[in-house]
Amino acid sequence: MGSNMYIDLYHVSLYVCVCAVGLTGTKYGCGGGGCGACTVMVSRYDPVEESIHHCAVTACLQPICSLYGAAVVTVEGIGSTRTKLHPVQERIAMAHGSQCGFCTPGMVMSMYTLLRNKPKPSMEDIREALAGNLCRCTGYRPIIDGFKTFCNKEQCCQNGEQRQISEELFRVEDFIPLDPTQDLIFPPELILMGKKPDGGQLCFQSERVKWISPALLTDLIQLKAQYTDFPMLVGNATLGAFQSNLKAHSAISFLVTFILSLSLSLSLSLSPLSAGVREVCLNEEFFTGFGKTALRPDEILLAIDIPHSKPWEFISAFRQAQRREFAFSIVNAGMKVVFRDESAVVESLDLYYGGVGPSLVKARNTCKELSGRLWDESLLAEGIRLLKEEISLSPAAPGGRVEYRKSLILSFFFKFYMQMLLELRQRVRVFNFPSHLAVTDVPPENLSALTQYRSELPQGHHTFQVNDQSSTDPVGRPRMHQAAFQQATGEAQYYDDIPAVKGELFLSMVTSTRAHVICVGQIIGAIVAENRELAKRASCLVTVTYEDVLPVFFTIQEAIEHQSFFEPKRKLERGNVEEGFEQSDHILEGELYMGGQEHFYMETQGLIAVPGEEAGEMELYVATQHAAYTQEVVGLTLGVDSNKITCHVKRLGGGFGGKVMKIASLSAITATAAYRTGRAVRCVLERGDDMLITSGRHPFLGKYKVGYMDDGTILAADITYYSNGGCTLDESSFIMEKALLHMDNGYKIPHLRGRGFVCRTFLPSYTAFRGFGGPQGLTMIESVLHEVAAKCGLPAHQVREMNMYQSEDSYTHHKQLFSPKDMLRCWSECLEKSDYEQRLLAVQQFNSTNRWRKRGMSIVPMKFGIGFSKGFYNQVGCALVNIYKDGSVLVSHGGTEMGQGINTKAIQVSSICLILILTPVSDSLCVFTSVESLIIIYIYKNRTVNMCLHALLHYSKPCKPVFFLYQVVEAYCQKVSLSATGFFMGPHTGVDWKRSEGTAYYYFTFGACCSEVEIDCLTGDHKNIRTDIVMDVGRSLNPALDIGQVEGGFVQGLGLYTIEELQFSPDGALRTRGPSDYKIPALIDIPRTLNTHLLTNAHNPHAIYSSKGIGEPTVFFGCTIFFAIKEAIAAARRERGLSESFNLSSPATAEKIRLACEDTCTTAAFSVKPEPCKPWAIDI
Repeated sequence: MGSNMYIDLYHVSLYVCVCAVGLTGTKYGCGGGGCGACTVMVSRYDPVEESIHHCAVTACLQPICSLYGAAVVTVEGIGSTRTKLHPVQERIAMAHGSQCGFCTPGMVMSMYTLLRNKPKPSMEDIREALAGNLCRCTGYRPIIDGFKTFCNKEQCCQNGEQRQISEELFRVEDFIPLDPTQDLIFPPELILMGKKPDGGQLCFQSERVKWISPALLTDLIQLKAQYTDFPMLVGNATLGAFQSNLKAHSAISFLVTFILSLSLSLSLSLSPLSAGVREVCLNEEFFTGFGKTALRPDEILLAIDIPHSKPWEFISAFRQAQRREFAFSIVNAGMKVVFRDESAVVESLDLYYGGVGPSLVKARNTCKELSGRLWDESLLAEGIRLLKEEISLSPAAPGGRVEYRKSLILSFFFKFYMQMLLELRQRVRVFNFPSHLAVTDVPPENLSALTQYRSELPQGHHTFQVNDQSSTDPVGRPRMHQAAFQQATGEAQYYDDIPAVKGELFLSMVTSTRAHVICVGQIIGAIVAENRELAKRASCLVTVTYEDVLPVFFTIQEAIEHQSFFEPKRKLERGNVEEGFEQSDHILEGELYMGGQEHFYMETQGLIAVPGEEAGEMELYVATQHAAYTQEVVGLTLGVDSNKITCHVKRLGGGFGGKVMKIASLSAITATAAYRTGRAVRCVLERGDDMLITSGRHPFLGKYKVGYMDDGTILAADITYYSNGGCTLDESSFIMEKALLHMDNGYKIPHLRGRGFVCRTFLPSYTAFRGFGGPQGLTMIESVLHEVAAKCGLPAHQVREMNMYQSEDSYTHHKQLFSPKDMLRCWSECLEKSDYEQRLLAVQQFNSTNRWRKRGMSIVPMKFGIGFSKGFYNQVGCALVNIYKDGSVLVSHGGTEMGQGINTKAIQVSSICLILILTPVSDSLCVFTSVESLIIIYIYKNRTVNMCLHALLHYSKPCKPVFFLYQVVEAYCQKVSLSATGFFMGPHTGVDWKRSEGTAYYYFTFGACCSEVEIDCLTGDHKNIRTDIVMDVGRSLNPALDIGQVEGGFVQGLGLYTIEELQFSPDGALRTRGPSDYKIPALIDIPRTLNTHLLTNAHNPHAIYSSKGIGEPTVFFGCTIFFAIKEAIAAARRERGLSESFNLSSPATAEKIRLACEDTCTTAAFSVKPEPCKPWAIDI
C-alpha cells in the first residue's frame, strides 16, 4: 500500500485501488466475493436507454480495468459524521444493526444501491439486495428492522410501551427522511463520454498481464485469433455471464443444467470473421470435461436460440445446496418430458444432472427405456431402478456426500414425476380431455413434495422491563452502540485500516502441507517482502521436504484407539451411579457427535508491528482479545521485558474467542520480523489461511448410559466426553472442564457422573469459542432427555420439566448452591409466549396431512455458569477515570470492544455516577458506592472506585451541572487529583476435582428457548419457522445491546447445529477454507419469526446494577433447531413404520436429514456396496 505500491494488473482489483487512496471503509473479508464486506456501488451510463444503471459489486473481485467509464461510490461517499449521515447509515446504526461493525459498510452500500434504483423498495427487494452480505454478530434482525423502514411497512417491533414492559428499541420518528434529490449525481463527464462514438479498444499492460477491452465484435474476433489461449473474462451483458457459466461451472451450475433441458442451440462466430458462423446444439456432448466445452479457442458465443415450448412439453429444474441461496449446488437437475398429444404416454424424456460427475450427466439409457411408457407408478419404479444403475458415484468422488447425492438423483426424479402427474390431472380437469388419459390421482398428502420454500425476511417481537428511573439516568435504556455511526460511515478504524508507515514491509506465512510436522497448517516459516502481493507470491514458491512420521491420525475415534489424550483427565460425580442403574426401570446407551465450528469473524487475524526508537521497544497494533497475553508472548520471543511491548487495540471486527490465543504466536512472528529488519511489518491473514491456521470450536463425542423410570424420571446418567483438541493443548482442558460443569444443565439427576478426555490428534489446535465448552456439555444432557422421552413415548418437554431442579436451595452436581426460580420462570414464560401447546397440536395436524414435509418443535431450558472455574482468571484488571479541566471525562479499561458494546455500557454506568454528583441532594456529603466501568468478555462488571470524584465532593458540596466545570477547575487549582484507578479482583471460584465439589461460577444466567422447523423429507432442506427466547439478564444495562447479544448468539448457534460443517481430507487438510465452501447463516436462514423477551423482575446481587453476562450462553439455544429437526425426522420415520430412535449428529445438515428420512430413494442409494477406497472427507 502507499505511494510505492507495486502495480500488477493481474491482482489490481477495485478493492486494492480504493484502499490505495485511503478509502478504508470498504472492508476485506474473504477475497472471494462471498461475504459482501467490500460492497461498493458501480454506476454506468447507458446511451441506448439514456439512463444510469446502479449495481452493487464486491470490490475484491472487480478488476479495475473493467471500470473504464464507470463511477464508483464507496461508503465514505454517501455520508459521514463530519458532514451528514445518509438515512441508510443512520437507520442501521440507530436500529442497533451494527455490532462489531466490520460488515456494516457492505450492508450500507447494498441497501444504498437498492434505494438508488428503487426509492420505495418492497421487503422482497431488501431480501434480494442483502442476500450476498454476511454478518456474524447481529443475527440480521436489527439490520432488517432498520432497513424495512424504507418500505413504509408497519414496524412490528416498535409499538411503543405497555406499562412497565417496553417493545421499543428505537424511534422511527427520529429518523432522517430519505430524499433522493440529495444523492450524489452521476459525473456529467462520464455521460458525455458515453454519448460519444466509441473511441476504440483499450489496452492496459503490466509486467505480467495484458488487459484488452475491444470496442467492436470484429476487434474481439481478431483478438481471439491472435490470443487463442487468453481467457475472455467479461462478456457483453447476459451473453458474457452465460458464457462464463458454460465454461467455469459446468458440473455444478444450476443455470447450465436447466438450460440443457430447453434444447437450446448456440450461434458461434468463427475466426477469422470470414469463416462465418456455426450452430451447435447445447446438450451433454457440448461439455467435454470439468470446466471444458466444445467451444474452440477462437470461437465466440454470438446468440442463443430458445425454442418455443410445445403444448405437451413440460420442463422443470431442481437443486439442493448447503443453503438455499448464495451457495453452489450439491446436486442439480434439469428435466423435460414430452407427452403424445392428449395422452399420458411419454414421447421423449430428457434427464440432466449436475454435481454427479466431472461434467454434466444425461441419463441417456433411462430416458430411452422410459420413452413410450405410460406416466404411472410403474414408470416411477422403473425410473428409480434405471437411474440407480446408470448414474454411479465412487466413494472417493470429489465433494463427498456420495450416498446423499445418489439419493438426490432419485428424489429429484420423484419430484418431477409428481409434478408432471399433477400437470396431467389439471389438464384432464380444466380442459376436459378424454378419460383415456388414465392419469393417476395425486393423493393430497403427496402434494407437499411439490412445494418450494420461500425465503422471507425475519420479523420479531421484543419485550424488556422499563425501570422506574430518572429521565437523566442512562442505565437500563436501549442506547445505540457508541461507535455505530462511525461503523456505518466507514470511519471506524480497524488494524488494517491504519495507513502504511514509511518503509513498511508485509509478511506472509508459510504453512505445512502435511501433518508430519504436527499438523497441516502449522506455521513453519514466514516471508517478508516490500508489499502484500510479493509476499504472497514468494510464500507460494517455498518448497518443503517432509519425513514420514507414523502413526498420524485425526479423528476422535482414532485417538481413543491409540489412547492419545492430553492431561489432565477430569471427572465429576454425584451420588452412586451404579446404584442408580440398579434402581432404574430401563437402561439406555447411546452417543452424540458434535462437529466443530469456524469462528468466521469478518475481520481476519493480523497486526502491524512497529519497532520503537529505543532498543527492544515494539508497538503492536493488533487484533487481539487478550492484549496482556500477546504482550507477554512477544516479550518472551524477543527476549525483552513486557514493559517495552505496547499493544494497541481500538476494536475488533469480531472475535468470539478466536483472537485470544492464536494471535499471540502470529504477533511474535511478525514482531520478530520487525525486530530483525528494523522496519514496520504488517501481517494480514487471508481468509483461507486464517481458517487453516487458527482452527475453531472443538468437535465433541459424548457417550452416555442412562437409567430411567417408566414415567421418564432419570435416576442415573454416566456420560463420557471426548473432545478433539488437535496437536497442542491450547485452552482445551478449560473447555472440557466447562463442558463437565454444565453437564447437568437445569436437571436434578440424583446419580450423575461425567468424565472428560481431550484427544491429541494431528490437526491444528482447537481453541476458545463463544460458549467455551458450555454448548457441548449442555447438548449432551439434552440429547439424553430427548432419547428418554422417545423411549417412554412421552412429549420431550414433559420429560424435561419433570426432571428440572425445583427446590429454592438447589445444588449442582459439583455442589454449588443456586436457586432455579428464574430458570423455571423462563421456562413457564417461554411455554406461554410461544403458545407451545396449541402450536404442537398444529404441528401434529400438519404432519398427518403432509407426507413429504414434516414439522417439529423443541423447547429447552438453560442454566449457564458465568465466569471461570479458576479464580485467578476472574481478575479483570484495572480501570482508570480521568476528569479533564474542560469537564470532559475519559474512562480507560482493559476490555476489548469487538461488537458486544463494552464501551457503550462503560459509558452508561460511569455516566450515572456523574449524574449523581451533579444532582444537588443536600448540604451533607453525598456518599455512594463504587462505579462499574469495565465489562470484560460479557461476564464481569468491574468496579472502579471513583476516588477523583469522591475527592471532588470532599472539596465542595454537590452542585448544579452549570457549575461543574468551575468546580473541576477549582479542584485542579487546589491540587486535588482528578484521576483514579480501580481494580476488581473477581470472585473466589474453584473446583476440587478429586472431591467433585466447588463453587465454579460467580452466578448463573438462565433462559429458555422454543423453535419450530419444517423439513423436506426428499431433499433434507429445512426451514426455520419460529423461535421464541426468554432470557434472564438480570436488570439489563442496555436492552438493545443485550437483545442483540441474545439473538446474535442464537444465530451463531443455529449455524453450529445445522449448516456449518467443517470438512477435512483423509490427510488432515481442511477443505472448507472460505465462504464458498463453509456456510455461516445468511439472512435467509434466520427464523421467519424471532421473538426475544428479557425476563422481568430479575435480579442479580453479584453484579453491578443487578445485571448479568449475556454474550456467551445463547449459542446453546441453537440446539432447539437441532432437536426440532430430529422431531420432524421422527415424525417421518413413524409414518413409514421405522424406529423413532436413530442417530443424528450435529450439525444436522441437509445430507443428514435426508438420509435419516429413510425411504425407497435412500434404500436404493445404499443398496450398492461401495468399493474400498480412501474417502473424500473424514469425520474428525
